[in-house]
Amino acid sequence: MAHYNLPTPVSEADIRKLKVNDTVTLQHTLFGIRDATQIHLFDRGRTTKFDLQGHAVIHTAPNVRKVPISTEFPAGYQAICIGTTTSDRMERFTEPLMSQYGVRMIVGKGGLRESSAAAFKKHGGVYLAIIGGTAALETTWIDQIEDVDLDDLNPESLWKFKINQFGPVLVAMDSHGGSIYQDVKADVATNKAAVLKSLGIV
Repeated sequence: MAHYNLPTPVSEADIRKLKVNDTVTLQHTLFGIRDATQIHLFDRGRTTKFDLQGHAVIHTAPNVRKVPISTEFPAGYQAICIGTTTSDRMERFTEPLMSQYGVRMIVGKGGLRESSAAAFKKHGGVYLAIIGGTAALETTWIDQIEDVDLDDLNPESLWKFKINQFGPVLVAMDSHGGSIYQDVKADVATNKAAVLKSLGIV
């Protein structure tokens, strides 16, 4: 297990170094997306002004306050609470995020499934896991909301966050087929069989 400090954007080579159970701290930029953001990008033909190539996205719909535009609040938004939402329902968007927009890292909670694992392996990507209930901590890792796009979808806009020491977060799925979620699933199956046998059920 190793720790990596990654200023974004990153290269495929940077990502291929990462293995399950490594930890990562992100620097510079993180983009926030959620269901509606991706439905509009991939199902409804909309595009974004942002260059996501080599970047990380986080599954979120932040709690924000509209404020006058200033040096401190260049997008006209103040971050109140930026927490992570469950990733599983956004499974189908991993492949197009990577193939069409060049995203390298997805930050979320709860994990992703087989099609995402295949996309990470094919394109060179990782899933970075955050424990649920840590929104207050995550918010301290974000310096400001730097810009926003698709803002008619607010709060499921496409957010550009300026970050400082975002992490450590866990590499839960890597570009080599590794997944802590599959490991847990296998362990549960093994332990379940052993328990059932001890009870004389099988």
